[in-house]
Amino acid sequence: MGSRSKYAAIHDALHRWYLEHGRHDLPWRQTRDPYKIYLSEIMLQQTQVATVLERFYFPFLERFPTLKHVADASEEAVLKAWEGLGYYSRARNLYQTAKLTGGELPRSAEELERLPGIGRSTARAIACFAYGEPLPILDANVRRILYRFFRRRKATERELWSMAERLFERERAYDYNQAMMDLGATLCTPKGPDCARCPLAAECRGGERPERYPEPKKRQKVPVRKRQILLHTQNGRWALVRSGRRFHGGLWHFPQTREAGGETLGQERQRYSHFTLEAEVLRVSRLPAGVEAEYFTPEEIGALPLGGIDRKILSVYVR
Repeated sequence: MGSRSKYAAIHDALHRWYLEHGRHDLPWRQTRDPYKIYLSEIMLQQTQVATVLERFYFPFLERFPTLKHVADASEEAVLKAWEGLGYYSRARNLYQTAKLTGGELPRSAEELERLPGIGRSTARAIACFAYGEPLPILDANVRRILYRFFRRRKATERELWSMAERLFERERAYDYNQAMMDLGATLCTPKGPDCARCPLAAECRGGERPERYPEPKKRQKVPVRKRQILLHTQNGRWALVRSGRRFHGGLWHFPQTREAGGETLGQERQRYSHFTLEAEVLRVSRLPAGVEAEYFTPEEIGALPLGGIDRKILSVYVR
C-alpha cells in the first residue's frame, strides 16, 4: 500500500483547507510561465513574500518580461533591477542561468538542478508548478511541518527528503506543495502554531508540543565590522570601486578602508545577514595607494547597482 492510502484522510483534509484558505491570489500562482515561477522562487529565498510583492517582483518583470530579456541584458542592469533585495548572488545566478539556457528553462527538475543557484527544492518547485512534474519540495515551511509531523527534533538532509517523500501526495502534487507552503506560513508557524485549525492535526505526532520541533538553532553573535568610507571627488565626479568579491560581487561602492585621515562627515550603520557594518564617512583629498577607482557624476551613480550603505551615502552626502 502506498502513502496515498496511509495518508488519504489528511491529504483530503489538506486539499480542502487549501481550496478554502490557500494564497491563490499570489501572482506566481496565476501562471504556468516557468520564468515567472522561477523568478518568484529565487526572490523568495531569504526574503518575505510581502517584501517581494511590494517592491521587487512586478518592477523586475516590467524591466525583464522574459528570461530572454535577462539573457540579452548586461549583468550590471540585472543587478540594478535587483538592488535592495539583497543576497546578490541570486541575481548573478539568475543572469548566468539566462545566458546558459538562452532564455528558455529546461522542463525537468533533474536538468533545472544543474543550473547556477537552483538547488534541489527550487528545481522541483519550478518543475512541479510550471510543468506538472509530481515531486515534493523542501522549503523552510515544509521542513518545519515535517519535523513536527514526524516528531523529529533533528534530521539530516537525506532524512528530511525521505520524510517529504513519505507524506507527499502525487495525485494532486501542485495543490499539495502549495498547501504545505501555505500551511507553514499561516498555521504551522515557528512560534504560536495554530494546531486546532491544522488539517494535518489528526496524524501529527508532534502536535502536543509543536514548538519543541525542530530543535532550536543556537543564536550566533553577529560580528561588527568597523570601516571608513571615503568620499573623493575630481571635477565634480565621485570615486567608486566595483566589488569583485563573492559578497556584493558586481556592485559599486564608495571606497572603504580601515584607517585613513580626512574630514568626518557622519556615521552610518548597515546590517547584513552575517555582520553589521559600522562606518565613519570621510571626505578625503586623495585615496589610499592601491585603490583603483572610477569616477562618476551623481546622476551616473544613481544608475549603477549600489550596496545598501552606498545608497544611503549617495542620498545624504553626495551633492
